[in-house]
Amino acid sequence: MLNLLRELCSIYGTSGNENGVAQYIVEKIKNIEGVTYHIDALGNVIVFKKGKNSPQRTVMLDAHMDEVGLIVLDADEKGFVKFATVGSIDEKVLLGRRVVVGEKLINGVIGLKPIHLLDEEAKKKLPSVNEMYIDIGAKDKAQAQEYVSPGDCAYFFSEFTVFGENKVKCRAIDDRFGCAAMLQLIQLPLEYDTWFSFSVQEEVGLRGAGVSSFSVNPDYAVIIEATTAADIIGVEGGDRVCVQGEGPAISFGDRTTLYNKELYKKAMETARAKGVKCQLKTRIAGGNNAGAIHKSRSGVKVLTVSLPCRYIHSAASVADLRDAEETVRFIRAVLPMLWND
Repeated sequence: MLNLLRELCSIYGTSGNENGVAQYIVEKIKNIEGVTYHIDALGNVIVFKKGKNSPQRTVMLDAHMDEVGLIVLDADEKGFVKFATVGSIDEKVLLGRRVVVGEKLINGVIGLKPIHLLDEEAKKKLPSVNEMYIDIGAKDKAQAQEYVSPGDCAYFFSEFTVFGENKVKCRAIDDRFGCAAMLQLIQLPLEYDTWFSFSVQEEVGLRGAGVSSFSVNPDYAVIIEATTAADIIGVEGGDRVCVQGEGPAISFGDRTTLYNKELYKKAMETARAKGVKCQLKTRIAGGNNAGAIHKSRSGVKVLTVSLPCRYIHSAASVADLRDAEETVRFIRAVLPMLWND
């Protein structure tokens, strides 16, 4: 898991620009016995893994390849690059960050008007993205345009770091972890035929997964995600959402899906009976590809299994490798009950 996650997080790929991630995945799976795949018109990598038997129910696992990031709008006359966000990013995590821009990965820094030039009222307000810019060291607009163009992607620069007890830090853990988990599962011998969707454009509206689901037409889908872990200073009880070190967080509801109670309860009971740690996500927050998949065709029963992740959608997301491994164990524990429901 560690090496897969490290390699996947080293690839840049915002929504709509997932080609590098897709190429990595194809290289990992193309020579595995029993695996066939195709890439659809949107860019989803849809994989079929032949099992020892044919299941009674069609099961699809899904994880998204894209990450949040930035997109270049234009450069001003002084050479500073204006940008917009791709996906949901809290403005606070942008200030002063090092970024890389465009296909050439030009170095830059996100800047804004210095605090000593602000009036007292402005000092009290959080700067908006419209007030920020990327400084790539250009002397003027013409020089900036030699290096970057409107529509170029920009990414947090963040080295993959292992620290503390089993912690890892990087950008894009949401949802390169899910991709790593599915690659790990594809490499294992499976009892039954299983579909896998490495989907695009989750961060900008769950766009790819609905297309994948329409194509595969599953009875059940398991969405492998990363979700907010607020087990930090000043947050108590259910407001923590989920806690690192206690295994994957299982959703009962979020802003895009209300989950089948019988299904998520049975999944948790099945996993715990096999000695797998898991926890119920304690707040309705965010959304994921389940929101698109469960409405596909005549409907799909969905289960979302999430890695607790601190500081999500930032340059320094933090996850616990023990939770990552336990998430894979959870999925392996519940797959038999889905295949032959």
